[in-house]
Amino acid sequence: MLFGGLGIFAVAALAGREELGRAWWLLPGVSRPREEGALDHAGASWTAASPANWRMADRPEDYRVDRIVIHVTQGSFDTSVDAFKNPWHKASAHYIVRQDGHVEQMVRELDVAFHSGNRSMNERSVGIEHEGFIDRPQDFTDAMYAASARLTADVCRRYGIPVDRRHVLGHSEVPGTDHTDPGPLWDWDRYLRMVREAGPGTA
Repeated sequence: MLFGGLGIFAVAALAGREELGRAWWLLPGVSRPREEGALDHAGASWTAASPANWRMADRPEDYRVDRIVIHVTQGSFDTSVDAFKNPWHKASAHYIVRQDGHVEQMVRELDVAFHSGNRSMNERSVGIEHEGFIDRPQDFTDAMYAASARLTADVCRRYGIPVDRRHVLGHSEVPGTDHTDPGPLWDWDRYLRMVREAGPGTA
């Protein structure tokens, strides 16, 4: 029993040290250079989500980025932007893609957005919201698919993420989630084909 207890303590200590190692740059006197409003995707505009809705990090230095999670807002673009700016909302995504193809970035990719309902997935993924409702096929416009595909291709290129259904997944596929987006009307075959066609170097 004593050995088992010590083993548990050692594991906990190592886990704590790992977390501290990831956050070394948050220590007093250590600063991480950041530019307000800087964009990770050249085709985006910037609106800052409330700091209550995401966690500062230094990805991919502290957490590997190897997933993209596709969401649907279940509301309008403006409502979603306002929600992510609201500190009581407790959720955000890195990007929102509007039906006309406009892309808004609200959290830097180096930071952890609270978008999937799963801490591990949040730490390893980029979250992309899409304006609309899962049961309205007219909401998934050609312009939205095209802009989102360019964005996803850009993210995949920068982090070396394979363009497949294991690495580009829906919110409904995140372990432990109770969400159903992007829903059965999201055309995965079309979307992944467009991401592949957008290819390396896309912005």
